[in-house]
Amino acid sequence: MEMLEALRLQWEWGADEALADLPIDRLAAPTLRAATPTEMSAATPAAPRQRPKPATPGLTDAKHLAQACQTLDQLAETMRGFTGCALSVTATQLVFADGAADAKLIIIGEAPGAEEDRAGRPFVGPAGQLLDKMLASIGLDRTAVRIINTVPWRPPGNRAPTENEITLCLPFLHRQIALIAPRGLLALGAVAAKALLPREAGSGIRRLRGSWKQAEIDGLSAPLPCLPSYHPAYLLRTPAAKADAWRDLLALRYWLNNL
Repeated sequence: MEMLEALRLQWEWGADEALADLPIDRLAAPTLRAATPTEMSAATPAAPRQRPKPATPGLTDAKHLAQACQTLDQLAETMRGFTGCALSVTATQLVFADGAADAKLIIIGEAPGAEEDRAGRPFVGPAGQLLDKMLASIGLDRTAVRIINTVPWRPPGNRAPTENEITLCLPFLHRQIALIAPRGLLALGAVAAKALLPREAGSGIRRLRGSWKQAEIDGLSAPLPCLPSYHPAYLLRTPAAKADAWRDLLALRYWLNNL
């Protein structure tokens, strides 16, 4: 009650603000007080939470995805959705394969060029036209063989695929070969030959060509005969090498006749 009487008395006297125990110098600069940790946490907005980026599929994922495919259609669809190889982003589309799905001979090239990238089929440019003539010279055409590439997406600027790109695409190459189960392989160019014959990786295509090798393919119980030869694009640049390529074709025809 004494406090209420004191407040009533101040109101009657016209007091409109509380008085401090000590006088305040309002002309002096204000004294800054350090904020407490609680005040700082309340005043500072919380940093936004970073969502973890999805992991890029790697070689292990490629192997699992490839092995899970039981048909060529499943394999093609899986490869279209695979993002582990950066070439799938820069290329126009997947260049899967051409020719028979039950061929006795699979022809493996290196990587699609600009024409193949647009058409979605392997070997449709000048090198492909030469390949058609080479096959015709020994009584074959695209309907009798299967044509695929080591890397199914076009590298920018038609550059050669890198070792990492080849490694990431190799499980899909092996799976397509295993699903078709051919009697033999024709590897055109150094990229295809070294991808299929890793034990021969230290040898150049000039040394490898014309000699049958054994290619071990995941999913097949026995190795496949593999004949390395020059890529048609190389033959267009080096016509003198066509004589050696012709001898390789004759060896291929002899092998086919004796299956």
